[in-house]
Amino acid sequence: MRRFFLILIVVCAGMAWPAEAAAQKVGVRGGVSADPDQFYVGLHLVTKPVFDRVEFRPNVELGIGDNATLIALNGEFVYRRQINKQPWSLLAGGGPGAVIRRRDGSGGDRTDTGGGLNVLIGAEHAGGFFTELKVGLIDSPSVKFGVGFTFR
Repeated sequence: MRRFFLILIVVCAGMAWPAEAAAQKVGVRGGVSADPDQFYVGLHLVTKPVFDRVEFRPNVELGIGDNATLIALNGEFVYRRQINKQPWSLLAGGGPGAVIRRRDGSGGDRTDTGGGLNVLIGAEHAGGFFTELKVGLIDSPSVKFGVGFTFR
């Protein structure tokens, strides 16, 4: 049942992407998280705006450390506000996610799946570099600080 839920999320996210591939951009990301204390890396997709200045930015992140491996599938919406006459934009947003966590320990390996919610703020340069701070609720990591690059 949990696998069905995850497959359903991935299929729905895929259907939400615009048909125009040229309007999409891909990028890489990485950073650190707390609770669990991990390093993470990931990939993201940025769509053309779905509303005024709001982009859909689904991403997948792999976290390693703290005797656990975590995979987060996030469907985040990001509002972009450009700073006047500057190459920087401020970011704010959030969205739901699915979290798969495998704990490694003396009691044996254990895998569990749950849902989460992320709220984020950040800044992005017109050249593609960005930084963000995420606060996670439910099963998402409590706090994440990351940097990344979106290929233009």
